[in-house]
Amino acid sequence: MSILAEVSGNVTAIGYGLAAIGPGIGVGIIFGQGVQAIARQPEAYGLIRQNMLLGFVLTEALALIGLVAPFIFQAI
Repeated sequence: MSILAEVSGNVTAIGYGLAAIGPGIGVGIIFGQGVQAIARQPEAYGLIRQNMLLGFVLTEALALIGLVAPFIFQAI
């Protein structure tokens, strides 16, 4: 006996929602730890801020890849 499941609707929206969970958590961790680091060492504000923004940009790049990938794969 075989069981078949049918998926209807926009599956790319579900895929992007799942792809956005990781970067969302990552951004929260980055800024939370950045604020703690600045509170502990206010004199290192510039270096901490620079590294915090770099981590934010790289993490958000993953979210953008998750947004664009379904459109690329749909065109193939």
